[in-house]
Amino acid sequence: MVSRKTEPAQKDFYSPTFGELTAEEMFDKVVEYMEDGGGSRYNLIIGSDSFLGKETLFVTAVVVHRVGHGGRYFYRKRRFKKMDSMRQRIFYEATMSIELASFLRTKLSENGYKDLPVEIHLDVGASGDTRDIIKEVVGMVTGSGYAAVTKPDSYGATKVADRHSR
Repeated sequence: MVSRKTEPAQKDFYSPTFGELTAEEMFDKVVEYMEDGGGSRYNLIIGSDSFLGKETLFVTAVVVHRVGHGGRYFYRKRRFKKMDSMRQRIFYEATMSIELASFLRTKLSENGYKDLPVEIHLDVGASGDTRDIIKEVVGMVTGSGYAAVTKPDSYGATKVADRHSR
């Protein structure tokens, strides 16, 4: 008989309420929060932001919004080699959000929440440096099956993720 060691799940996510969490634990806290809210409506929001320093820091936030009653959020940080191109960073932010949204949508469907609205909040807007790529990034998100929200309404990226990207 061969003994196999299983690696402990990595605690990639952080919550101001619960501290360090694995992806599974974060998902469990999202579901727990929704189940504690009675008949409330919910939105799931995923947004990413980046900070350019000696390397590029990407922060992806997951916000579970109890409509009319606040919400909870979780985030993860990932460091990569320095990416000087703003266009490359914006597309990478969107890709990270889509990948996490896909993981969460699959888990939600498996747990009876397939109809929960999922939005991707993008750090792009009609004015400013990102105005030239807004259509491409929004098209990438909507083509992946998610609602895309841009500035000034994209608080998942521009407020929550941005808060932890420095």
